[in-house]
Amino acid sequence: MNTMTDSKNLAAKAGARAVVTGRRTMTPSEAFVETLVAQGVTEVFGIVGSAYMDALDLFPLAGIRFISVAHEQGGGHMADGYSRVSGRHGVCIAQNGPGITNFVTSIAAAYWAHSPVVVITPETGSMTLGLGGFQETEQLPIFSRITKYQAHVNNKARMAELTSRSFDRAMLEMGPTQVNIPRDFFYGDIECEIPRPMTVERGAGGEQSLDAAADLLAGAKFPVILCGGGVVMGDAEREAIELAELLQAPVANSYLHNDSFPADHVLWCGPLGYQGSKAAMKLIAKADVVLALGTRLGPFGTLPQHGLEYWPKNAKIIQVDADAKMLGLVKTATVGICGDAKAAARALISRLAGKALACHANKDARLADVRAEQAAWKTELDGWAHEKDAWSLEVAKGSSYMHPRQMLRELERAMPEGAMVSTDIGNICSISNSYLRFNHPRSMFAAMSFGNCGYAFPTMIGAKVAAPDRPAIAYVGDGAWGMSFGELQTCVRENIAVTAVVFNNGQWGAEKKNHVDFYDNRFVGVNLDKQPSWAAVAKAMGAEGVRVDKLSDVGPALAAATKAQSEGKTTVLEMMVTRELGDPFRRDALALPVRHLDKYKSTAAKR
Repeated sequence: MNTMTDSKNLAAKAGARAVVTGRRTMTPSEAFVETLVAQGVTEVFGIVGSAYMDALDLFPLAGIRFISVAHEQGGGHMADGYSRVSGRHGVCIAQNGPGITNFVTSIAAAYWAHSPVVVITPETGSMTLGLGGFQETEQLPIFSRITKYQAHVNNKARMAELTSRSFDRAMLEMGPTQVNIPRDFFYGDIECEIPRPMTVERGAGGEQSLDAAADLLAGAKFPVILCGGGVVMGDAEREAIELAELLQAPVANSYLHNDSFPADHVLWCGPLGYQGSKAAMKLIAKADVVLALGTRLGPFGTLPQHGLEYWPKNAKIIQVDADAKMLGLVKTATVGICGDAKAAARALISRLAGKALACHANKDARLADVRAEQAAWKTELDGWAHEKDAWSLEVAKGSSYMHPRQMLRELERAMPEGAMVSTDIGNICSISNSYLRFNHPRSMFAAMSFGNCGYAFPTMIGAKVAAPDRPAIAYVGDGAWGMSFGELQTCVRENIAVTAVVFNNGQWGAEKKNHVDFYDNRFVGVNLDKQPSWAAVAKAMGAEGVRVDKLSDVGPALAAATKAQSEGKTTVLEMMVTRELGDPFRRDALALPVRHLDKYKSTAAKR
């Protein structure tokens, strides 16, 4: 809380959440705030600004907690994390102009995560718009390609109507929406009625497509299920388990959705995509039918990895997605089902129940394959002490710091039950995809295909607000930490306890690997020298800070930080690791350099 006044107001108003009914005279600020209440909003992330201060003044009395952040990008990520854990709207707001443009990166990340974030964008006053006044910019075009719906309040009497529609569309369209409000439209008197939230029940899909999918699955000899984010967002884990057990089919997680199927289930094989599970890749390569349940089959999540071209070229693909535009977009779908993952799985279970299933004839052999691949991958990870390329072996020689993979393995072993983990976009964070496993949905959060740095820490703060009883852990490289550590102020000021695990190797590792593989070790801008002690910085900012440089200390340090969380304390664990590097993140997007000008020819590829 920012002040004792906030705390008293929120505690004192027992009836604050009761929504006014019927057509009433009110101010636009009251209409706006009452619409938030009607939509179930209890927290808003942002930075205070004069553009919406008349509405902000009402937040405490309406039972809405305003969480003051260090930077608007962090506020947008917090709204995203809040949404992804709770399944409800995440809301962020800021001052018009520069405050609003600072939301762009986080709203783009929410767009690719399909998060129902509502970004409130107060705008320059209607009578000065276009005159180049203070903090003025055109705010609708900026967000036009990273939101699912935009509402511009063109008349103060429409405040409740358009605000409510933005909330409804965020759920309906499965992504962020924008409410743009001229700052003078918060004032005056209007007559309106506060709309109630729209509830849309998603169906299972078309009957013919469901019948065709059931026929394919019934005839499959080696079916494999790929569970995506739609399983998590649709609360379809139970149905996915039942369907997998009915078919006795191995199950893989789509890229960065390691929480879409429980890792303690005998049919779980792990994630596909960059640094994913070889077990999942080798098993899906054998599939004659793949059921892609709640996934758009994004291109980055199906690229070759570990030297494996694993995507089955001749398999029949059944793709289930709530967005019809995603069906067959990346991989050709034999059957496309536009439907909710939960409802579609139920419909398929109903159609398959009691049928003779071809996959039952060889289920023992298939399950033996699953166990063998799971065991082989576990053994490989246990023995994968360090990266094996010549450059990494050389830089790791004589280092007293921890090898990243060994450190990640220790973190995995010490992970508290029910933990939520967010990962940033750096080299070590990406390698953690090999190690992160979850038994509960809504547990793993990443910036998805937007891939922005500075994502993990603020996202985990928002997740902790939504689920205060769950351990909250952010994996962050030291480069991304330089962008986001300011939100420690938010944790301390607002009493939001999380754990940040900061991998300190003094480099932008993902890009440095490209310099090693493609540019003959000519390092430009990738070494992060003369960094402060991030543990000491954390202490100076009012949090706990612990430097860890021995593998034996990793597990105890995470356990202590988890205990500190339960006591309301944020901890930064600064992991001192070697500079060795994992596989290149974007080998598919780079080529060896060619030079024509004489002064640059020394940098051409040596063939």
